Amino acid sequence: MTLDTGDDAPTVEAQNQRGETVELDFDEPTVLYFYPRDDTPGCTTEAEQFDRELESYRDAGVSVFGVSTDDVESHEQFAEKYEIRFDLLADPDAEIAEAFGVDVDSARGAASRTTFVLADGEVKAVYEGVDPDGHARDVLGDMLDEDLVVLE
Repeated sequence: MTLDTGDDAPTVEAQNQRGETVELDFDEPTVLYFYPRDDTPGCTTEAEQFDRELESYRDAGVSVFGVSTDDVESHEQFAEKYEIRFDLLADPDAEIAEAFGVDVDSARGAASRTTFVLADGEVKAVYEGVDPDGHARDVLGDMLDEDLVVLE
């Protein structure tokens, strides 16, 4: 069952596309989005658009992380090919997906496209089954227009 608004956010530890260990406790405003596969059309659109909006997210004090069940090497190639500047977290054993209750297709091992807005150690918003085109802008707009998180 997917985590819902108001639920405590799990602590996350994973390697990014550079093989560095990233630890997140989600005290600060964060967007964590799960996507099925590196270098596929919808996932590429979503990553490129989050990257395009990255400065606006950063200006608002929000960190962005992408997560898929692909490994570090796949993330490295994907990030390099499309010049993705934010961390892509490798979740090859689907431990992060499981912690957030994100469905993982048993046949393909791919996580469902789900986005979480987190802050103060809890889930502030959940987006499930999103259309990747325009999603990055929609989430940012919601964060700025609504009181999803306290942005200073």
